[in-house]
Amino acid sequence: MSSVFALVDCNNFYASCEKLFRPDLANTPVVVLSNNDGCVVARSKEAKALGIKMGIPIFKIDAQIRQHGIQVFSSNYSLYADMSDRVMRTLEDMAPKVEIYSIDEAFLDITGIQPVISLLDFGRQVKNTIDRWIGITVCVGMAPTKTLAKLANHAAKKYPATQGVVDLTNRSRQRKLLAITPVEDIWGVGRRLSARLQAMGIHTALDLADTSAKSIRQHFSVVLERTVRELNGESCMALEQIPATKKQIICSRSFGARVTARVQMRQAVCEHVARAAEKLRKERQQAKLLSVFIRTSAYQKNSPQYSNALSAELNRPSDDTRDLIQLAMRLLDQLWRDGYDYAKAGVVLSDFYDIGTYQAGLFDKPSAYSNSRQLMQVMDRINHSGRAKVFFARQGIEKSWTMRREHLSPAYTTRWNGLIRVS
Repeated sequence: MSSVFALVDCNNFYASCEKLFRPDLANTPVVVLSNNDGCVVARSKEAKALGIKMGIPIFKIDAQIRQHGIQVFSSNYSLYADMSDRVMRTLEDMAPKVEIYSIDEAFLDITGIQPVISLLDFGRQVKNTIDRWIGITVCVGMAPTKTLAKLANHAAKKYPATQGVVDLTNRSRQRKLLAITPVEDIWGVGRRLSARLQAMGIHTALDLADTSAKSIRQHFSVVLERTVRELNGESCMALEQIPATKKQIICSRSFGARVTARVQMRQAVCEHVARAAEKLRKERQQAKLLSVFIRTSAYQKNSPQYSNALSAELNRPSDDTRDLIQLAMRLLDQLWRDGYDYAKAGVVLSDFYDIGTYQAGLFDKPSAYSNSRQLMQVMDRINHSGRAKVFFARQGIEKSWTMRREHLSPAYTTRWNGLIRVS
C-alpha cells in the first residue's frame, strides 16, 4: 500500500493567536515582534498585503503603523505554546500517527484512509474541526511523500481556489504543480542551493524532479538526492512520532536593558539555568556538562567589547536545578569583568545521559541534595499549573534585565489573571 502523508500548517500562527482573543481586530493588520521588540517575526494577511516584510526592524515601519493602524504585539510564547498544544492534541484525535514538526506544523500518516473517506473530505474535516474547536485557520496538503505534502500545503496557502486543502496524490497534478513552482520553494532547497541549481539549468521543481538522482548526489549531497526521489513519489522520510532526543539545550536572551552589575548578571544566568533544567527534565535526561557565556553588543561601537565563555563538568549527571545553578555561578565568577555594558548571557547544557544509566566512579561525590527528583517534580508541577510560580531566590524578584516586551498581550489560556472578562 502506498504511503499518504498530510501536512497541516497553521496560517500566520502567532498573529492568528493574538487575533483569536481580540475579535475587534478581525480585519486589522497585526504584526508580532521578536525578542526585545526588535523585528517583525509574524504578520497577519492584512499586514502582508501592506507589504510589511518579515524581519524588518520595527522602527523602520513607524510611519506605516500610524498610517494604517497596524496593531503591534510582543511575542507571547506561553500563549503560542498552549494554542499549539491544543491544535496538536486535536490532530492526534483525528489521525493514528502524528509527527509534530514545529510549533505550527504537523505531519499526519493517513495511509489507508481512502476506503473510509476521500482525502479531500478528510482534509476539509481537519480544517473545519480545528477552526471550530480552536479558532485557528489551517491549510492541509496531502501527497505520497512528505516533500510533496509540503508542496501541496504551499499550494493550499497560495491558491484561494483550493479553499485551503490540496490532494496531490495524482501523478499528473504533481507534475503540473512542480512545473509552476520555483526550485527555491521546495522544502530543503532554499536560495543558496537554488543558485547552484539554476546555474545547472534547474529552475523549477519539475526540472529538479527530472534530473538524475545519481547526478544530484554526485554534485550536491545524499540529502538533495532524497528530495529528488521524494518529488517523484518515492517516500524516503518516514514519520517520526517520537522526537529525537536533543543533544544540547541552549537558553539565552538579549537583555531589555544593558547589565552592568554582577548581581543582575547572576540573576539572569540563574534564570536561564532554571529554564534549561526544566527543559532537560522534560526530555527525561540528565546533563554532565554546562557552559556559560556573556557578551557585550557588537553594535555598540563606542563601548568597550567583551565576549567570553567557560564550560565545566558536574561530578555526575544531574537534572537538579540547584546542582546546575551552583556550577553556573562558579563559571560566571570566572567570566565576569567590571566596566562593560553586557547585552546578552546564556547557558548550554550538553553531554546527556538517560536517567539511571551513568556509571559513577569510585571517588565521584554523590549529589548533596536528598529527595532531588521529588522536589523538582513538585516544582515543575506547580509552575505548569498556571496558578503559582516557584523559583530560586538567586533568580531575583525585580528583574530589570528581562527582555523588553512593551506590547505583550495577556496569557489568556495559562494564567487566571489573563482570563477574558465579560461585563
